[in-house]
Amino acid sequence: MTPRPHSGIVIVYDFVLDEEQPLEQVNDGTLAAAGKVIAVHINYPSRAAQRGRTPEQPSYFLKPSSSLALSGSAVERPAGCELLGYEGEIALIIGKAARRVGPEDAWSHVEWVTASNDLGVYDLRYADKGSNLRSKGGDGFTPIGPGLIPADGVDPAGLRVRTWRNGELVQDDTTEELLFPFARLVADLSQLLTLEEGDIILTGTPAGASVAQPGDVLEVEVSTVEAGATADGSPAGSSSGRLLTRVEEGSTPFADFGALPKADDVQREEAYGSRAAAGLPAISPAPASALTPELKGKLESVCTATLSSQLRRRGLNNVSIDGLTSTRPERRIVGPARTLRYVPNREDLFKSHGGGFNAQKRAIDAVNEGEILVMEARGEKGTGTIGDILALRAQVRGAAAIITDGGVRDFSAVAAMDMPTYYANPHPAVLGRRHIPWDTDITIACGGTTVQPGDIIVADADGILVIPPALAAEVADDSIAQEREESFITEMVQQGHSVDGLYPLNAEWRARYEEWAASGAPVTAHD
Repeated sequence: MTPRPHSGIVIVYDFVLDEEQPLEQVNDGTLAAAGKVIAVHINYPSRAAQRGRTPEQPSYFLKPSSSLALSGSAVERPAGCELLGYEGEIALIIGKAARRVGPEDAWSHVEWVTASNDLGVYDLRYADKGSNLRSKGGDGFTPIGPGLIPADGVDPAGLRVRTWRNGELVQDDTTEELLFPFARLVADLSQLLTLEEGDIILTGTPAGASVAQPGDVLEVEVSTVEAGATADGSPAGSSSGRLLTRVEEGSTPFADFGALPKADDVQREEAYGSRAAAGLPAISPAPASALTPELKGKLESVCTATLSSQLRRRGLNNVSIDGLTSTRPERRIVGPARTLRYVPNREDLFKSHGGGFNAQKRAIDAVNEGEILVMEARGEKGTGTIGDILALRAQVRGAAAIITDGGVRDFSAVAAMDMPTYYANPHPAVLGRRHIPWDTDITIACGGTTVQPGDIIVADADGILVIPPALAAEVADDSIAQEREESFITEMVQQGHSVDGLYPLNAEWRARYEEWAASGAPVTAHD
């Protein structure tokens, strides 16, 4: 059995809660008492803004207790890995078992507060399927300490967490405006599981988390907001002292019978916090939509058959997405396009692009209120391109519709959603059978036509049209005029008139139509 990676070194600072009571230190007994280590994904508004997503409810993952380490320990960046991320956090240590406690009582179950560093290698996230076991469960990946601050002596909304990398302050935030206050986390977790004495809760990291390199020294400190420093630089007031971790390069390669490290630009951006910090070129934002509320209302008032004829008059004959069926054929939808491209599966490329927060998931997570996600699946019907969970995520984000010229998995669940999905056929197979999610917000082909980000999609029972934004306003106005004219023609046919000269209007009938249109009154029948 591999021993827990403690160096046995404890960095002790000369700080006190008051002049008579030194703080208790984290030691081997503290680590041995931790039956569970539970971490929160996103909790600081600054981190949510950096990630571009704000959760409505807290979500969690488990770290093994064998990942715990003392202050002063070394942590290995595993051999072959590039992205060892660090995240300074406040750790709560449970002192009294909690099961189905309420937020008003939850803080009384916390005995200690201290510093932690939620370390992890982004090179292995793709293999975790959301569990974070490989990426964040390594030996030494959860150092805590060095000092234990009594929880009953601090205000949980008045704490501060800071992180230094090689002496430079890189994270600094407080708990005043957390998305999920600490008492809520304890109460929420206790609904489903018993929090036992010694269990540790990592409460999330603020913005500024990034990537460490071998040779780096990482320090994390938790203190009360008002805590300052003495003349010699040591912490004063309520402080954990600085949790120190040294980063080393691992020398033992991974065996080939498990998942091997791999990094891509998606993981680099996530690990460093931004594309700029990772040294990656900026991605051009999706073009601003030309679809104003007024224009959307006009397009919603006319059918695609009319719009199609107006586009044809302008020389645009290949602007329909063909061969698809709608889960909501009675609905008319109008919205700007966001695009996602799948390429044919190739096993080596699927390993680098198919897992983790891939292009498919990024597209779903980026779609905004009223937008329509259009997928290029090359008309391949032999696998699914969207399933119930990701379709639900798109609906929750406010997507107006999903359009794919490929298959749909979990069809009954997708068809039951209020958001329409346009699809080629149901199919049970997973994405990786035929596709690799490759890129987003680029020009694609779907159902036999070209779609660009920002194109205006209009769909109803007759079909799906792609309208160039520059033409949309005049096409909408002329379509409204055409449908009013056709209403007149329909009324005349109902009164028994021949379509000869009426459809289309000759000069005599046009004069009568213009008279009718000007007056708004019913037209008197003429022989």
